Amino acid sequence: MAALEHNYIQTNGIDLHVAAAGPEDGTGVLFLHGFPEFWYSWQKHLSYFADNGYRAMAPDQRGYNLSDKPKRVKDYKLDELVSDIVGLITASGKETVTLVGHDWGGIVAWHVARQHPELIDKLVILNAPHERAMIKHIRHKPSQLLKSSYILFFQFRGIVEWTLRLLDWKPFTKTMEKSSQKGTFKEADLDQYVSAWLKPRAMSSMLNWYRANGKTFMNGQGPIRVTVPTLVIWGMKDQFLDSDLAHESLAYCDNGKGLLLGEGTHWVHIEETEHVSQRIIDFIEGKQ
Repeated sequence: MAALEHNYIQTNGIDLHVAAAGPEDGTGVLFLHGFPEFWYSWQKHLSYFADNGYRAMAPDQRGYNLSDKPKRVKDYKLDELVSDIVGLITASGKETVTLVGHDWGGIVAWHVARQHPELIDKLVILNAPHERAMIKHIRHKPSQLLKSSYILFFQFRGIVEWTLRLLDWKPFTKTMEKSSQKGTFKEADLDQYVSAWLKPRAMSSMLNWYRANGKTFMNGQGPIRVTVPTLVIWGMKDQFLDSDLAHESLAYCDNGKGLLLGEGTHWVHIEETEHVSQRIIDFIEGKQ
């Protein structure tokens, strides 16, 4: 596996921890993790891309693991999250990057690509809906609200954090295991995640993404259309998001392609690392 570098990059008034691999002059690919992950979920992708000559980077996003954790809920609004990534791209020295996002990282990636298309060569989204598609989908299929009902529980500040600690983080670790293909999350992997959640103020900061953006997400903000070439990869057995959201999100892309993985779950980037990585490279290089 390619050697990983760990750096702290100042962006938007905070420091973000960034793991990176590959030649400095390689084409830039920036990976954004979702909830409740951190850079570690991209570790094999970083090595795969580095071995293929790319400069691959994955931050702990604001509030996660080793990155700064502002105290106020409003510090986690989408505008701040987007500005963090814009700053990272600028700090990378790359004029443009391919931006890859999963789950919450995908939501941020949608917004970065729409608000700052001049910085994005290509966009890759994994199991994360365009918010306008999500709004429209919920109106026609209210059952999605049941799948997303955990978001309501996350609004109870302090209670959620206390409950998770009391239960030794089992609500998260067990959910990750049960909602993924068997063997996806090894015990050693889950230990890494728990260690990240135990960082001071980490869990509250992670949950603040949900607490700060409910109204913003449902109302939509900024440009709607995605003008950069986009690949939407979707694990069809996602227990949290309906698979219809994949093609419904593509409807907002001027130049979009979809890749549906029938056995993949919400964690498809971890389950099928090499396959997903190679398909992304093929997309970057115009082979699909």
